[in-house]
Amino acid sequence: MMQFDHFDHIHYLKTGSVRQRQAYDVLMELRLFDVLKPFTPMLVGTIPLDIDTENSDLDVICHVEDFAKFKASAAGNYEYCEDFIIYEEMIRGVPAIYAAFKFKGFPIEIFGQPRPVKEQNGYLHMMIEARLLALSGEEAREGIRRLKRQQFKTEPAFGFYYHLSGDPYNRLIELVQASDAELRQIIEAKMDT
Repeated sequence: MMQFDHFDHIHYLKTGSVRQRQAYDVLMELRLFDVLKPFTPMLVGTIPLDIDTENSDLDVICHVEDFAKFKASAAGNYEYCEDFIIYEEMIRGVPAIYAAFKFKGFPIEIFGQPRPVKEQNGYLHMMIEARLLALSGEEAREGIRRLKRQQFKTEPAFGFYYHLSGDPYNRLIELVQASDAELRQIIEAKMDT
């Protein structure tokens, strides 16, 4: 099975697409990964996968056990940013906290849950999406971007593009443990239509 260890650190963005390099500069200027270090932050979503559009945000997930500490850190460092907001909610019975704001043209969303980042859905979705894209090639990347420009969210875009049945968020999680051969079958079935 393919490995994507480079996602563990944002340094790969320095040599990526123009938008990835801009994202790296913004994250460095904000010192976001230093500020959030106690919460093991990880950048996930469309920008790491290079399937972003002009409106894509920077999605950072964190392992947050102490919501008050996270809230103080996020507000203390970023409440000066445009449209800063912080809120909590329950997601499928698990508490979650969000901090969102804009900085130098990038919408930024920081998401925290009391679970390790590599067990969170945002990370798992990115891993299976990375594998599908690696096995499919540049045509798939462009196809996903086209769907996102038509206002599809990322996981529904993958579901539509690869003809995945059912809820795309759940279906992608189900595919995380699939072998490369199983993923190639999905890709070949899509190509046959």
